[in-house]
Amino acid sequence: MLISVRHITRYAYAEPVSYAIQSLRLTPAPFKGHRIVDWRVHVAGAGQPLQFRDGFGNLVHLITVGPHHNLTIDASGTVETADSNGVVDGLADPSPPRIYLRETPQTRPEPAIRELARCVAASDRLGGLHALASAIRNGVDYMPGITDAHTNAAEALAEGKGVCQDHAHIFIAAARSLGIPARYVTGYLLLEEPAPATAHHAWAEAWVEDLGWVGFDVANRICPTDRYVRLAAGLDAKGAAPISGSRRGGETERLDVSVEVRRHAVLQQQSAQQ
Repeated sequence: MLISVRHITRYAYAEPVSYAIQSLRLTPAPFKGHRIVDWRVHVAGAGQPLQFRDGFGNLVHLITVGPHHNLTIDASGTVETADSNGVVDGLADPSPPRIYLRETPQTRPEPAIRELARCVAASDRLGGLHALASAIRNGVDYMPGITDAHTNAAEALAEGKGVCQDHAHIFIAAARSLGIPARYVTGYLLLEEPAPATAHHAWAEAWVEDLGWVGFDVANRICPTDRYVRLAAGLDAKGAAPISGSRRGGETERLDVSVEVRRHAVLQQQSAQQ
């Protein structure tokens, strides 16, 4: 399947920003069943970006911007995908799986999370992970507006409501408590009826011996399919954030995010002719 993505982030400031530096993890990486046809990241007014891969294998554009009142970051492109039952095969990853056992403030396995993990632990790791994902989704309803970017896994589980970030954090915390490496993944999801969104999507991946990394979209009760475009990964949402950085000035900020994910028109035309 060919999927087109456009992710636009706009910042507006009441007071001028004298200087800003941003790390952009907005470029997907290729692996089996995930071919990058074309992709570009454009930031008006920014200097030539410094490109590098971070410790988790994500391609990062490091940009600096001089004085400004507005900043627009535009990432777009096309990715050809195939369904691999959630298995991420052939991805360049410099970090050994054990790195993803590390706890963070957002993924600390508090007693309730450890108990949840013990209740679904199984000798079959893959089966246990599916059971874990199901148990988390049964206990945490999808409901935007209840949690925020700073909510940790334990708080979301106690609340019983949250969004994809919360589901992923709880899954990661529980898996790590069982000694299973797990990581946070950002990306995009092609819906049945595409419509503009105000955020990217997120899910988790866990390490399964003899399979490698396997994705679990707890919020949607499924492993990623050919409708998913994988963007970046890290220990938690903060580490995998598509955009992070700092600025000098611009005390009052207005943020507007628009994400459009559509099936490529060429493929639609070909399908109509068959």
